[in-house]
Amino acid sequence: MQTYTNPVYKGYFADPFVWQHEGVYYAIGTGAAEAEGTVDEVTSVDSNHKSRVFPLLRSFDFVNWDYVGNALQRPDPALGDNFWAPEVAYCDRQFYLYYSVGHEDKNHQLRVATSDTPLGPYQDVGEPVVDPKSCPFAIDPHPFQDDDGQWYLFYARDFLDTSDGVRAGTALVVDKLQTMTKLAGEGKVVLRARSDWQRFLANRLMYGEIYDWHTLEGPCVRKHEGKYYCFYSGGRWETENYGVDYGVANNVMGPYSDAGNETGPRVLKSVPNFVIGPGHNSIVLGPDGKTEYVVYHAWTKNMDMRQICLDMLIWKPEGPSCNGPTWTPQTISNY
Repeated sequence: MQTYTNPVYKGYFADPFVWQHEGVYYAIGTGAAEAEGTVDEVTSVDSNHKSRVFPLLRSFDFVNWDYVGNALQRPDPALGDNFWAPEVAYCDRQFYLYYSVGHEDKNHQLRVATSDTPLGPYQDVGEPVVDPKSCPFAIDPHPFQDDDGQWYLFYARDFLDTSDGVRAGTALVVDKLQTMTKLAGEGKVVLRARSDWQRFLANRLMYGEIYDWHTLEGPCVRKHEGKYYCFYSGGRWETENYGVDYGVANNVMGPYSDAGNETGPRVLKSVPNFVIGPGHNSIVLGPDGKTEYVVYHAWTKNMDMRQICLDMLIWKPEGPSCNGPTWTPQTISNY
């Protein structure tokens, strides 16, 4: 048995995505420079000193994490200075890094970069995954491979309609990937905001109008006993109302339902005085090869940075839950 205490890495590390490759764990996330739009001032630790984006961590035991450099060769600066929520997929001996880039919280587009190794450098393929003309704001790409080998991309985008009880704001969609860098163009809505706890900001000026703006973001999909569970974070990321919930479907393209969450998120939520705003999770198998863990970020007590945390995912008859957020020592089984 090993013991850990959250956060498992002391630096700024938001939107953590963890994957395992050849027995080694890797984590990629939004660093302070990416969140604040100051990536121009950051250079990588390797000798060519080209500006690199997105911090990478590595762990050989899932408990001790070390910074090993930045992943992405800086693409065209005209795309923006804010880089958010990277995730990596491995297909046909190639690593694909999906991310969004934009100007502060506007005009974010989805991009993809490739590398032959998990640590990069990742090179942008040169075109957006989603057309910015038809979708001016797209964030939080999440690649998911179904049992038949087909890949899908879940992501978040803006909706302005309020029909059938849904709220205006950012919400979740899914599309099939024709190739690892090209969508099929058959996008379907996964989930829309319906509840007060998912409010980002009342009276928010967006697209030239005032909206009661709600947010669902950070999709992460797991198939469990024949059903598809789309985990997501809802609310405002800078507050203690932010947390992780899920929708469930019989088909990867939906329809999904998150009924039962009307009073708040069911997987992770703030614990007053201890953990603030746990969210934007990924899910990975622990060292024993069978226990699943939710990897997420949470705020420091003084709200100066978000840090990477992990806790056990528990499947109950009524749905998934998490043995967290925790802030005291926890044990992990190695086998």
